[in-house]
Amino acid sequence: MLRFAHQPHAPSYYHASANPWVAQPSLNESLACDVCVVGGGLAGISAALNLAEKGFSVVLLEGATVGYGASGRNGGQVIAGYACGVDTLQAQVGKEAARALWDMSVEAVDIIDERVRKHGIACDWTRGFCNAAIKPKHMRELEDWQREAEEVYGYPDMVLWDRETLRSRLDSDRYQGGLFDPRSGHIHPLNYALGLARAALEAGVRIFEQTPVLALEQGARPRLKTEAGEVRCDHVVLACNSYIGHLVPALERKIMPAGTYVIATEPLGEARAKSLIANNMAVCDTNFVLDYYRLSADHRLLFGGKVSYSGREPANLAQAMRSDMLRVFPQLTDARIDYAWGGFCDITVNRAPDFGRLSANVYYMQGFSGHGVNVTGIAGKVVAEAIAGTAARLDLFSRIAHRDFPGGKLFRTPALVLGMTYYRLLDCL
Repeated sequence: MLRFAHQPHAPSYYHASANPWVAQPSLNESLACDVCVVGGGLAGISAALNLAEKGFSVVLLEGATVGYGASGRNGGQVIAGYACGVDTLQAQVGKEAARALWDMSVEAVDIIDERVRKHGIACDWTRGFCNAAIKPKHMRELEDWQREAEEVYGYPDMVLWDRETLRSRLDSDRYQGGLFDPRSGHIHPLNYALGLARAALEAGVRIFEQTPVLALEQGARPRLKTEAGEVRCDHVVLACNSYIGHLVPALERKIMPAGTYVIATEPLGEARAKSLIANNMAVCDTNFVLDYYRLSADHRLLFGGKVSYSGREPANLAQAMRSDMLRVFPQLTDARIDYAWGGFCDITVNRAPDFGRLSANVYYMQGFSGHGVNVTGIAGKVVAEAIAGTAARLDLFSRIAHRDFPGGKLFRTPALVLGMTYYRLLDCL
């Protein structure tokens, strides 16, 4: 796991508007527990909370602070499904299993609603999401997906909007129409992570921040070493994602850090904000290199995009993102940009989530590929089920095959940059 040297959160709107959080201590002793979870993002916290609710004693080790990584700085979109699309899943595991995986993605959205209500988490949870079509062919693809979702996957919730209908909700001329899902939505991701962490503490989870795991010794009773302490346990759950580092090289080879970036405008005022997105839905477009955006509770526009595999932040990030925003909303030329931030999420080769076991008692969750806000909830739940003795749902995810990224450490980044350039060109055609 990477060393963080007490780095602060990204200078994001989320960090600036975060609910109070009492910093947890670093580990400076030897502990024993039933399960040790490594990683204090949404996946790790979800697993820890579910395990504690099942009666396990749980220690969670976080290398920086709770919600430090992608969990605390993403676009906040909560979307049923996976980044890879159900066709990828069906090709690998068959139609019946793909239907079960789809159902779990819908359950993941409902988990957020349940957790927010149960624990009173103030995180601006709002229903409503639209996938907006850039090109006529994208509109035809949305029509096909709506039909398949209803007839094959038993999901009749989505409504197809033509150009005029979408335009009445979204004040942009950029789109051909869209597919609206009233069940999906958006959230303040850092406040959700902090709220889940508080719930985990109340359930008995011991959380240690600023505690990178330096080594993992597997075996009948695994041992995790930190700078000033260690944990011995019966089971380990690894939820490090982009920050796995060299802790488990076999897992690191199956993911690639992808840079994602977001800006937040100044508060626009309620009337102006509603003139942009009348029904307060989250939106993303249908390009491969997509734009995604939504309104905040204090009436800002949060606008994300510019996925990068180079490892370098785009030059003049705020201005570059503002140019993309104005392509969608040219009426915001006078709007000030108050925040611009970015960081890494992890992707897999096929963009499907990668959950499974390294051994009989070491579990892992990674590869959320941009859909982690909700999919982390089901990931933590199925891993907890497996540790408690019911592994059928985790085994279903384990049937999805995952390859190492080609090219090794030296060549995989240039290869992905070339691939991204190809898809950017396709988006422009």
